[in-house]
Amino acid sequence: MDPIEEAGRQWSARGWDDATPGMLAVTSIMRAQAIVQARVDAVLRPLGLTFARYELLQLLSFTREGSLPMTRAGALLQVHPASVTNAAQRLEAAELVVRRPSPSDGRVVVVSVTDEGRRLAAKATDALNAEVFTRPGLAPERVRDLVDVLRELRADAGDLG
Repeated sequence: MDPIEEAGRQWSARGWDDATPGMLAVTSIMRAQAIVQARVDAVLRPLGLTFARYELLQLLSFTREGSLPMTRAGALLQVHPASVTNAAQRLEAAELVVRRPSPSDGRVVVVSVTDEGRRLAAKATDALNAEVFTRPGLAPERVRDLVDVLRELRADAGDLG
């Protein structure tokens, strides 16, 4: 039995037919997110990383100089400034990034990945590629469909800038 389908049956039985498809979609997305999060956490936790910290390390590793202003990193990661600050603080405590004032504007904080941060980001990426990203839980021909559907949802929310 699929508990989400049963919830849909209960929704309809209570006369909420118009809301049933949306409830099924939202509940399914939330459950799928929990499943994916557990898989990602199982890979990153032994490396001492969360997904937020991994994303910041990887983002910095993608840049030419290995550095970005904190505000720009937060915008690119689409997270609240407090979230990027928290991730950077934790990574700095682990000596995976350093934060310092911008030489051109002391009000701006620049975060830079260290050599050890680059190594850990590469190791985490190899593990995520092998254990999660190449096996997302869907047939390969369905993965693009999922990405396209979720992009529509993100676009409707104004997430695409």
